[in-house]
Amino acid sequence: MEKNSGGREQGLGRDDEARCRAFRERFPIFRSKVYLNSCSQGALGDAVEAALGEYLEVWRRRGSPWDRWLEVQEELRGEFAALIGAAPEEVAVTFAASTAIYGVASSLDYAARPKVVLGELEFPTQCHIWLAQAARGARIEWVEAEGGATSPEAYRRRVDTRTAIVPATHVSFRNGFRNDAAALARIAHDSGAWFLLDDYQSCGTRPLDVRRLEADFYVSGALKYLLGASGVAFLYVRRELIEGLRPTLTGWFGQRAPFAFDIKRHDPADSAARFQTGSPPVPSAYAALAGIRLLRELGLERVGRRIADLTGLFVRAALQRGWSLKTPADSAGPLVVLRVADAPGAVAALERRGIIVSSRDDGLRISFHAYNAPEDVEAVTRALEEIL
Repeated sequence: MEKNSGGREQGLGRDDEARCRAFRERFPIFRSKVYLNSCSQGALGDAVEAALGEYLEVWRRRGSPWDRWLEVQEELRGEFAALIGAAPEEVAVTFAASTAIYGVASSLDYAARPKVVLGELEFPTQCHIWLAQAARGARIEWVEAEGGATSPEAYRRRVDTRTAIVPATHVSFRNGFRNDAAALARIAHDSGAWFLLDDYQSCGTRPLDVRRLEADFYVSGALKYLLGASGVAFLYVRRELIEGLRPTLTGWFGQRAPFAFDIKRHDPADSAARFQTGSPPVPSAYAALAGIRLLRELGLERVGRRIADLTGLFVRAALQRGWSLKTPADSAGPLVVLRVADAPGAVAALERRGIIVSSRDDGLRISFHAYNAPEDVEAVTRALEEIL
């Protein structure tokens, strides 16, 4: 461990610290706020703001430059694929996690395998989409959460040869609990089921390889830790599965030849693009591309170390003060959730002090990214001492 200029203990080496400090300078909000709410929206970086300006400028100058706009979508597909260890043809660029997940759900035949196994810590979108498949024969089985966690053993008790798919969140939006994704993938595959990982609450905070995880499907979006704007999400589909899946949620950009404008033929693309629907969300694609490039420039290994370091600092501070944690004490982030009687009131009180966080239920959510620093931990800790 070494000391930074302020005398605080740091788990990062000098190069990591310097690179993270330079990264922080690219986010203007830190000149006036303590921003600890990346789990709701990533802070606006200079590169993302410039990319949105570039979109407006090319629109102003050229009017309808769809050639360039489609290039941006393809660049984005490639950057996201590289980020998660996939091939570009395995990635669909969609509008929201809801669109991505429904595309998968609409592809399945529930006649022989009607079961969908879901944990109680999922984000509502995930559950609503699969519950809606009851009209097509799907049947939900719930994995109960115990002590704020869902264990692989609990999943194993529910998954069997009647199970079609196991969709699971990587990190719970409610309390920051992290599922053992690799274990859940093995459990699903042992029974011949597929595994879908919803990584919206974690993607961009540490390295991840979808092939090593053996995920069949992987969903994320740009607006949180990927530092983009709302309106863009991603769906990875394992190459071997694509040809056998025909989503009924589709559109002209899901076709093999969208610009053939053939109204009498449904001919899905031979890549994961078959899970796409309408015209791409161009402004959000510009923002997402810039955000992912910002992250890759810093490096996800360094991002992960920074987040783990800050999470550890805050968790230790919370435990020393006797605050109640909803998040496992050994968490490496990015979310830390405190149990607070009036969580919305605490959010408002912190905002009056220039500290931006969020709440869910009785949980005060504090989320770290690589642009955060130890002084942010100190600021929120001091403020919470007053408030709590």
